[in-house]
Amino acid sequence: MKILVVDDEKDIRPLFEQRFRREIKKGEIDFEFAYSGEEALEYMKKYMHGAVLILSDINMPGMSGLELLEQIKEKNHNPPPVVMMITAYGDKENYNRALELGADDFLTKPVNFTELKEKIKTLEYD
Repeated sequence: MKILVVDDEKDIRPLFEQRFRREIKKGEIDFEFAYSGEEALEYMKKYMHGAVLILSDINMPGMSGLELLEQIKEKNHNPPPVVMMITAYGDKENYNRALELGADDFLTKPVNFTELKEKIKTLEYD
């Protein structure tokens, strides 16, 4: 499963690679990283929407995660990728806006990797 992680914090990469090292080694998960919404859209354009799952931070400079979500869901991907929004703020406004724009799930920081792995497993069997 290819997963695109979108977050302006560059230290997110080693964290995900450490927490998913077994899955990466087994070839079960392949992570790609984008450090802005704009970079994520370029990745998706270049690789023909190859990501099955997108994990996106909401608060980023430039294009926010909510703006990215809107762009992803407006493009008629077939099938559309699953998009989980990640934020340090669990406020109702961001949560409701993300759901309105088509977010499939909503996670808060710090990410609970055990919970995230369980969510990913359910995607594999759908």
